Amino acid sequence: MLHPSYSDLMKVVNSEVEPGEAPVVNSRYSIVMATSKRARQIIGGADAMVDNRDKKPLSVAVEELNQGKIKILGEV
Repeated sequence: MLHPSYSDLMKVVNSEVEPGEAPVVNSRYSIVMATSKRARQIIGGADAMVDNRDKKPLSVAVEELNQGKIKILGEV
């Protein structure tokens, strides 16, 4: 099981949205795509923004998202 949950991650990502605005993400798919893209960046050599000892790239990406270190940009 993934910890934090998808709903927790969606709350973190949408926490800066003003009332009345559309949420940045509204599905699990958006969370999965964002974390997988970040994991590929880490595999490609990007520096992790959290402690990554003994962690897989996807776990690092999820932790970065949960701590608010990375942001998901909505479509323009």
